[in-house]
Amino acid sequence: MDDNKIKEGVRLILEGVGEDITREGLIETPDRIARMYHELAAGYEDDPAVHLSKRFHAGSSDMVVEKDITFYSFCEHHMLPFFGKAAVAYVPDGEVVGLSKIARTVEVYARRFQLQERLTSQIADAFMKELKPKGVMVLIEAEHMCMSMRGIKKPGAKTVTSVTRGVFEEDEKLQNDFYRMLGR
Repeated sequence: MDDNKIKEGVRLILEGVGEDITREGLIETPDRIARMYHELAAGYEDDPAVHLSKRFHAGSSDMVVEKDITFYSFCEHHMLPFFGKAAVAYVPDGEVVGLSKIARTVEVYARRFQLQERLTSQIADAFMKELKPKGVMVLIEAEHMCMSMRGIKKPGAKTVTSVTRGVFEEDEKLQNDFYRMLGR
């Protein structure tokens, strides 16, 4: 990341809205924002393949579901947060990953400027590419601050996206089992 560009951008925004960037409360704001982006946009420097490379032999090919994975991301259109919960299910083909690796894969993609639709697909595609399961299904439900605090101003409205790959694409019973496990 280029801290100097981030700091200059913050200064320009503050000046653009009419702030005095030399006032006490704002003097260190560009530095704080640059440091913050190292955490909030860390997904650009992370590779999901690393997290999905540690695998364990599994004798079963029963569906694995991890749900209620809290995430925070940024809308690439308005640079405002969106946040919610993800659920990831996959049907192993001989190997499984540690449960924390599922959540870490969600984090890799969430910590980038995003569209929720792309985020959902990227998670599913990473599983298919790296783990090579029989299939994967991802569901994300999120509130977008660009809808809650600006524009239409509808706090609490949720956007739901889902993606199916492999056996989930054709198997309605498998999809319904996934939804049932989510309590839907």
